[in-house]
Amino acid sequence: MIEPLVFLPGMMCDARVFGPQLTAFSPMRAVTAAPITQGDRVEEIASNLLDVLPPRFALAGLALGGIVAMEVLRRAPDRVSRIALMNANPLAETPQSSADLEPLIIKARAGNLDQLAPGVLRPEWLAPGPGRAEVMALVRDMAGHLGAPAIVRQLRAMQRRRDYQAILRRCKTPALVLCGDHDGLTPIKRNKFMADLIPYAELAVIEGAGHLPTLERPEETTQALMEWIKQPLVLQ
Repeated sequence: MIEPLVFLPGMMCDARVFGPQLTAFSPMRAVTAAPITQGDRVEEIASNLLDVLPPRFALAGLALGGIVAMEVLRRAPDRVSRIALMNANPLAETPQSSADLEPLIIKARAGNLDQLAPGVLRPEWLAPGPGRAEVMALVRDMAGHLGAPAIVRQLRAMQRRRDYQAILRRCKTPALVLCGDHDGLTPIKRNKFMADLIPYAELAVIEGAGHLPTLERPEETTQALMEWIKQPLVLQ
């Protein structure tokens, strides 16, 4: 049986952040992008997802979606056949970084999402070049469709997230850690650290991409995911 593939978007993003990947994978398996907007704690978001996801599935999370993926793995390791963590972070927020999110929450509550988007996802966290403006425009549009209440919940979830290092050390499934070489939020060093925690992880660095490699370098990102999904399952 071919396992379904579930994508979890990053903060302020909807299924369009995985548009190229959904197109590539849909002819060969059941594939979906599940929203991560129901809950103001990562644990609550993951619990709500597990209520509706298939009994067993491959899981790929981007940024905040990667953090939710780690919580899904913590709660239901027997249901996750393989995991891909893209531009994610296994560490909890520090008191200072948590406090730094508070002004963004105030801005989100005010409903000015056009100003909020470049505050949550700074343009310099994307790769330089003509594609940066196009990606930022899509992020602003996705944020507008999600709406301020959902983004406030996501920011609160980020503030309260736990440390997942121990969970990753116990991961016994095929794992991919993927990042863009221009990502200013979760740089290569952080992703290598995360890959080293996971016994069966491969690290893929996408050249010419930043924090949203699925959009910035879709073909290269899809190819890395294709190689990950074809890896044989590790015997438990």
